[in-house]
Parts: sequence; structure tokens; C-alpha cells
Amino acid sequence: MLRKSMLFIHVVGTIMYIGTILAHIASGIIAGTNVEAVYHMAIFQETTAYIFILPGIILKTVSGFVMYVQYDKKPMWLKIKIALAAFLAFNAFFLLTPLMPELRMLAEESLKAGALTDAYKAKEHTAMLVGMSNVIPLILAMVMGVFKPRLKGKNVAI
Repeated sequence: MLRKSMLFIHVVGTIMYIGTILAHIASGIIAGTNVEAVYHMAIFQETTAYIFILPGIILKTVSGFVMYVQYDKKPMWLKIKIALAAFLAFNAFFLLTPLMPELRMLAEESLKAGALTDAYKAKEHTAMLVGMSNVIPLILAMVMGVFKPRLKGKNVAI
């Protein structure tokens, strides 16, 4: 029962995390360069990062760790998945989410200026690069968890 509960929590956390990221991408596309839309998008992204992304990554990481501990022998795919989850959690907590208040403030300054400022564009570019650095690890973690590929190397217990 614990495994099924943890798997359920893991799926919910994954949906919260990935769903909100997709909403962030969509809101950025919709806002485009319209300075007022960018300002409202920044508020949306900051708020949803705190409501969905961070709690989602916490649920996903904690439930994943509980399931990890239940394996007597840790297969290679699981070790890789845990390492990727740690990378994604680090990026979410220490790189991407801290950029959200800065982006909102810079978007507000841009709104007052009537156009997107160079400071906003530079910070938004940084956020985009950090976000893009999550794509491959996120896809790989999902592949590892779903397909559980048999990888070279012994599946020895840690």
C-alpha cells in the first residue's frame, strides 16, 4: 500500500511540476513582447511557481526517495532517475524560482517605461536558459521511470 500511495503522490507532484512549466511556456508565448501582458505573465509565473512548481517538486522528490529506499538492489535506471530528480529540484529551488520575483519587478519597471527594458530581457534570457537546461534531464527521468531500461553495469545495492 505504501508503494501505491507514493506512486500516486509521485504522479500528482509530476503533474503539478510539469503542468505548470507548460503553462509558463504557453503564457510566455501568449504575452510575446506586449509589455502589459508580460507584466501579468510575470505575476502569474511567480505565483504558480510557489503554488504548483515547488510543492510539486517536493512531492515528486520525497515520494521518489521513499520508493527508492524500498528497493533492495538499486538498478542503474533508478540511480540515474534519482540523480536527475536531484538536479531538477536544485534548479527549481535555487536557480529558477528565485528569478521569478526579479522578473516580476523588472516587468513592472518595463511597464512603467512603456517597453521591455534591457534588464528585463537579460534576466528573462537567463531564466530561459535555466529552464531549457531542465528539458533533457526531465525527459530522461521520465524515460527511466516509465521504461526502466536495463543499462550496462551491475545493478548492485548501494
